Amino acid sequence: MSWKTRTTKMALAVLGVLTMAMLGVTPASAAEPERIGRNGDWTAFSLQRGGAKVCYMASSPKKAEGDYSARGEVFALVTNDPKSGIAGEVSIVIGYTFRQDSQVTVQIGGATFDMFTSGDRAWTRGPEEDGPLVQAMVRGSDMVVKGVSSRGTLTTDTYSLSGFTATKGLIDKSCP
Repeated sequence: MSWKTRTTKMALAVLGVLTMAMLGVTPASAAEPERIGRNGDWTAFSLQRGGAKVCYMASSPKKAEGDYSARGEVFALVTNDPKSGIAGEVSIVIGYTFRQDSQVTVQIGGATFDMFTSGDRAWTRGPEEDGPLVQAMVRGSDMVVKGVSSRGTLTTDTYSLSGFTATKGLIDKSCP
């Protein structure tokens, strides 16, 4: 098995565990995430949660900047959970604990979006903000995410949006 294949499998396993934790799924009640497909820099998955199917797409940053010595896994996620009425929920897993009461800034082209933080994750304030952010991701070529750790370290992660639209189509079709 090549290094790239091992690394990809490890990243998918970690992403599955992170996603299950994010969705409140315990290992005993969760099925392993199933890969739906991949387009460009984004990969789509589905999993069973409470007898219902949840779909999500994820990508890792192409560039990560900051004066830090250690950082966990970092992902941007878009989730569809039809049973909960969630479609296109955007979240960021940052790999460290955010500064309390801080915000994350997302820049796509000339558009800027703010997200609230809790622990090591950031979200928009609701569907009314997810929709415009997803539309900017569809139109954009890259996304820059800036946040501050609990230790005061500023990080800047740059994500490619290559393949975003096609991958979003996969999760929308699988979890309408």
